[in-house]
Amino acid sequence: QVQMVESGGGSVQTGGSLRLSCVASGFASKNYCVAWFRQAAGKERKRIGIIDAQSRTVYVDDVEGRFAISKDTAKNTLYLQMDSLRPDDSAMYYCAADTLCWGNWGEYKYRGQGTQVTVSS
Repeated sequence: QVQMVESGGGSVQTGGSLRLSCVASGFASKNYCVAWFRQAAGKERKRIGIIDAQSRTVYVDDVEGRFAISKDTAKNTLYLQMDSLRPDDSAMYYCAADTLCWGNWGEYKYRGQGTQVTVSS
């Protein structure tokens, strides 16, 4: 079965850390560009970073220096390490994979169902 499954979300206080995981199955994620998106309540889903097949990463300004994307190709798993969390980081977090890095959410070939992150002040 081809799927991506996120986990690791939860509730933390401001300044805390979480590490999200995205397990891919049915395809080799190492050959794809994988993006992390997030969607806060009442807002549009936005891409916050990507890791490409060569393991190069790009982040939006809002998370640059606080978040880090990595991958373990042996486990076919992607990670989103989130440090110095703030209340405005609260959102549903999603991973998605495609041969292209910069498409819209709906254009990604493989997409997860999300994991909730809540940051309290």
